Amino acid sequence: MGENKAKLMRGDVDMLSYSKQLLSDIGIKDILVSGNNYQVPDVIANAGPVAGIYSVLQHYRPAAILALPVDLPLMTAAALSQLKIKGELSQKACFFQGHNIPLYLPNNGYVELFMSQTFAKNKSAVPGKNPAGQKNGPSFKALLNQVPHISVVPDKTSHLFNTNTPEQWQQAQARFK
Repeated sequence: MGENKAKLMRGDVDMLSYSKQLLSDIGIKDILVSGNNYQVPDVIANAGPVAGIYSVLQHYRPAAILALPVDLPLMTAAALSQLKIKGELSQKACFFQGHNIPLYLPNNGYVELFMSQTFAKNKSAVPGKNPAGQKNGPSFKALLNQVPHISVVPDKTSHLFNTNTPEQWQQAQARFK
């Protein structure tokens, strides 16, 4: 994208604030943002979003996590609520069909086992450092291959429009104006 997606403006509000408001609108009270410049610093640097979830789990012990990236400007509270409810009822990882994130992730033995096996080699590392110059961590696909999960058919696939390029951001802006 060339700039911090969290600071992109969706109307009068930046994407981070918009995303946090969506979570608040569906009743989530404890909203944490992972990353070195936010509430939960990375335990392992440059290891991706699954490592961000790992960092949250190292600092807190939530019953579940609803991971929402800041690059979904068309996401709605109704769509997130659908995901959250399905995840709570099934007590399984829950995501929209064809998209691994947003992700409802219960904090259970399956998740703990995956995280400990995946990040165990890094436990002796200095917090915030990624040993051996590694740049990437595990994918959501790798996580979901190890935990019970269900995929939900979204009411509208447009809610999942992801903005990773300036062109995609312009397309999204045209849709919410």
